[in-house]
Amino acid sequence: MELPTELRQAVEQLLDKVPLATLKQASRTLSDRYRAEIRDGRLHMGDDIAARAYLATRLPATYAAVRTSLGVLADTQPDFAPRTMLDIGAGPGTVLWAAADLWSSIDSATLLEASNAARKVGQTLAANMNTPPQIRWQGGDVTIDLADMPAADLVTMAYVMDEIAPASLPRLIERLWQLTADTLLVVEPGTPAGWRRILDARAKLIALGAFVAAPCPHHAPCPLVSPDWCHFSRRVARSRLHRLAKEADVPWEDEKFIYLAASRTPQAARHARVLAPPKAGSGKVALKLCQPDGVVTERLFTKRDGEAFKVARRLDWGDALDLESA
Repeated sequence: MELPTELRQAVEQLLDKVPLATLKQASRTLSDRYRAEIRDGRLHMGDDIAARAYLATRLPATYAAVRTSLGVLADTQPDFAPRTMLDIGAGPGTVLWAAADLWSSIDSATLLEASNAARKVGQTLAANMNTPPQIRWQGGDVTIDLADMPAADLVTMAYVMDEIAPASLPRLIERLWQLTADTLLVVEPGTPAGWRRILDARAKLIALGAFVAAPCPHHAPCPLVSPDWCHFSRRVARSRLHRLAKEADVPWEDEKFIYLAASRTPQAARHARVLAPPKAGSGKVALKLCQPDGVVTERLFTKRDGEAFKVARRLDWGDALDLESA
């Protein structure tokens, strides 16, 4: 997956005058914070250089994870056409770009972001959107400044829970659901800790009356047991500057992520979800499936299964499978 052309060009313009050595150092610091999930009260994009380092090193991967999650949501709810959007912890507007790429119906968006530097960068990037919605940027702490936020059809929060003290998360999830007119999407790093945070948010939302839209095909407790965990992956194309900033050799990276989409409307059909890379062999493919009955199983498809085999061998990690037609 690559960034939209307008976004990629806007990023390149913002990074054009930043010395490479400065960008490398800021990128290392940012990457270390993400890997360690540091919660020290310091904003990871607190200054201009840090915000620009995010553009070089994290924006492509975050965009890919969010865009993939939103794409699954759109497939699950084909009639969903949000007109309003609220993004919590918006950074430079990554989620807005992904949502706008998918839904032209969005005509207004409120973006809450505590970092002045990130908001400034986000405003510069948004000026390059072909047909931008009406955008309201607002500063504030996601844990205490949601009282006056407007409700929206689509509420999103990506890569934010790992920066918040665990004790504050249940109330935050409850408030986000109060602000959700239709659908809520939460995205986290695809680590065991990220999965556990998503599980806690899932349990809280179900208790509040939400319907899980994706990726789970059921509302039962997660059947996976540690050390296994639910997560997905998206391959991300690296630009030349991306490779230089991260001192990387290969032209791509794999972003591991986990997400949860919750809706106020129950789903008409529940399809199994592929939970791992398919294991393909000569004339066969094995899929690890999370099923609508709340059970995880590995199912083998062979050429003798005819059309079901043809469908199965086209599936990838994270895809849905209609078991009734398989």
